[in-house]
Amino acid sequence: MVDSKRGSDPSMRLGEAADALGVSIDTVRRWASQGKLSVDRTAGGQRLVSRTEVAALAAARRSERRETPILAQSARNRFPGVVTRVVRDKAAAVVEVQAGPHRLVSLVTREAVDDLDLEPGASVICVVKATDVIVELPSR
Repeated sequence: MVDSKRGSDPSMRLGEAADALGVSIDTVRRWASQGKLSVDRTAGGQRLVSRTEVAALAAARRSERRETPILAQSARNRFPGVVTRVVRDKAAAVVEVQAGPHRLVSLVTREAVDDLDLEPGASVICVVKATDVIVELPSR
């Protein structure tokens, strides 16, 4: 049952935790099954997590992002640019970037957009790595 171990530590629903952490509810469920978050159930079966644990996990995720720079990568097509538009869905997001004269549009997971805090005006680097690129000549 809820709050038997927590005492006065307030709880929140998994969906609220997902919103607070900027991830999907499936990610919160996965973290709970991996032991990253403790889950209690109410008498009605609702799953709750500690607000304190959610706050600690959010702080840890922020510091992880800062401490893990990219040292090298195989992709060579890199386009520095500015995010001009972000359209979020429940699972996916469309991100538009103006990179010099090029407009790049990328379909990514909503979780990636939330993890990167992508909003219009953000400076980004688009890395393009494709298995196939087809070049065609227009009809004349």
